[in-house]
Amino acid sequence: MGIISRFKDIMSANINALLDKAEDPAKMIDEYMRQLTEQLAEVKKETAGIMAEEKRCKRLLDDNDANISKYDGLARKALRAGNEDDAKVFLAKKQEYQNTGIDLQKSYDIAHDNAVKMRQMHDKLTKDIQTLEQRRKNVKAKVAVAKTQEKINKISGSMDAANSSMRAFERMEEKADRMLDEVNSMAELNETPVDEAVELESKYDGVDASVDEELEKLKKEMGLYEVILSSRQFK
Repeated sequence: MGIISRFKDIMSANINALLDKAEDPAKMIDEYMRQLTEQLAEVKKETAGIMAEEKRCKRLLDDNDANISKYDGLARKALRAGNEDDAKVFLAKKQEYQNTGIDLQKSYDIAHDNAVKMRQMHDKLTKDIQTLEQRRKNVKAKVAVAKTQEKINKISGSMDAANSSMRAFERMEEKADRMLDEVNSMAELNETPVDEAVELESKYDGVDASVDEELEKLKKEMGLYEVILSSRQFK
């Protein structure tokens, strides 16, 4: 029974090991489920054929048993009628069917065992496929979560790169500020030193004199200059 051996191998296949090799588990598990469904159809067809063979063997065995019973009954009738020779003919025919029945029984036993094995295999494969169907949903859910996490990881990597670029930008900004400060400092150092005495001189030159002149002029205009002189004379 090569078909039995082959489908035992199918049922013992490690689905998880197959998934480990898949580039896309969600797509590959659909392919494996498709293959299992096709294999189930083949098992179903083979099982139906073997069960049909069992029924055929059983029918032949039952027909043979019926003939055995028939000729046994005829032999008994012949003896009751006092016809021993006829009874012997019927008993000889009965023995032929009995001998044939031995081979038919062997064939039926083998066909029955094969039918039982195939039916068990068919039922197990059907049940396992139903279980795998639920597991397929779980696998697809895990793949979807994994892909989402992968996207998040990629975005996180991009954020790290963005942060690195921002830090580099800040370093360049600081460098530009430092360069500007250095240039301004150099410009200050290149200027001619200020002479404080000259600065003060310009402050006092002409300022007080012009004020005093304006003051005297104002006094004269207001007649205060004579009053001040008179007061000084009386003193």
